[in-house]
Amino acid sequence: MKIVSLGTDGTGVAEVSGTRYDVQLGLVEDAAVGDYIIVHAGYAIEKLDCAEAEERLALFAEMARRERGGSE
Repeated sequence: MKIVSLGTDGTGVAEVSGTRYDVQLGLVEDAAVGDYIIVHAGYAIEKLDCAEAEERLALFAEMARRERGGSE
């Protein structure tokens, strides 16, 4: 997910595939808007660099396409 806004209480809003979620950011250091994070059960547990995040998102998109039966 990508952080799109920060709250004043250690929370923020993160987005993936156009859907936004409230997340707790207290477990990652220096969370900032634009950071990519891994979220589990509503908590950001890890920050990713941009290249790694984009690679993982592409992989998940490919997995979803194959699950739907796409062959391209």
